[in-house]
Amino acid sequence: MSETGEAPQSTTADRSDLPTERQPRRMRRPAGETREDILNKAEELFRTRGYANAAIADIAHALGMSPANVFKHFHSKASLVDAIAARHMEVKFAGLASVDTNRPAPERLLELAQRLMASHRRDLEENPYIFEMILLTAKDDLQCGHRYRDIVRNALEAIIVDGAKDGEFAPQRSRRAADAAFHALACVLHPVMIANEQPDILATRCEEVVRLINAALQTTLD
Repeated sequence: MSETGEAPQSTTADRSDLPTERQPRRMRRPAGETREDILNKAEELFRTRGYANAAIADIAHALGMSPANVFKHFHSKASLVDAIAARHMEVKFAGLASVDTNRPAPERLLELAQRLMASHRRDLEENPYIFEMILLTAKDDLQCGHRYRDIVRNALEAIIVDGAKDGEFAPQRSRRAADAAFHALACVLHPVMIANEQPDILATRCEEVVRLINAALQTTLD
């Protein structure tokens, strides 16, 4: 009772039995979406600032997250490069399946080399940051590099096998012959070679190297 004899009125603040209003929980985004956001932002910063000038902290700050969150998905800048390059390869090699398999094997081999060389040159012109990333991570054993070699070697091996069946090439240990052809084509497919040579000279060299490979495949390399 109060001094006036009236019972004190209860207020909401005084009552502990009332349920408190809960703030709605923020929905956690799927890890795949967060990963794609990080990749997109990393590629944007690598493109605009250069690979060497964009740190994990810069990527995290641009996304409004902590560097630890970025590291949870990608343990290093090199792993970001690996994932970005893998995405580019999916686009780059999508056209390999469209090579006309009805054409003679020697012509298919030349077309494959020319397509790859043209694709690499476009990357150097339109996406020079990719070239920088390749150079600066050359000593890292990235999975995208193994994936690239496997895709090209498999495409070469398929051509060699078909050529042997059609009598255009001598019977070969196809995998070993594909490895040799892959290394021979490095002089026109490696980014450093493409960046330091004129397109017309490189085109002529590509034709000459493929002609040499085709001639070699007409005898058993073993």
